[in-house]
Amino acid sequence: MRKPSRELISQQEAIEAVKAVYGELENRPVERDCIRRTECCQFKLTGKTPYLTAGEALVTAAALQQSGVNKLPAKEDGSCPLLKPETGRCIAYEDRPFSCRTHFCVAAGGPYSRKEVQDLIWRLEDLDTRLGGVGAQTLPAALKEALPKVTMRKGGPTAQIHSKAAPRARGR
Repeated sequence: MRKPSRELISQQEAIEAVKAVYGELENRPVERDCIRRTECCQFKLTGKTPYLTAGEALVTAAALQQSGVNKLPAKEDGSCPLLKPETGRCIAYEDRPFSCRTHFCVAAGGPYSRKEVQDLIWRLEDLDTRLGGVGAQTLPAALKEALPKVTMRKGGPTAQIHSKAAPRARGR
């Protein structure tokens, strides 16, 4: 049985670690070809909403702020709040969450098998624990919580979290 690290991590270290996980996923030998049809981004139609860990939410929130978005837009149509209304494209595509990269979209190659990415999921969960997160949350809830924690500074985003929450152990 794996034991997650209990050592706290800075938010900037978490952002870098999440991006490293995304980079490792890109190098996996699984055939993927997202053609950005955004059918999977229609949560109301698919019945599936991505879940994000605290670290993933920080990465996505930083990408949103870099594009000038400081508040998650409300979407009455049930689509992903990261889709630009004018273009229908993802505002944070390059920094999109793990579940958006490994999802069920048949056009992109279908879902990754959990065994193909379990090690990466564990790393994201461990980062969540080290950030004092509460476990994966729906994309809207995770981003609503993360957006106020990220501030843009010269040279890139810096997450400022004032919570002193102690990390907790989770079973796998």
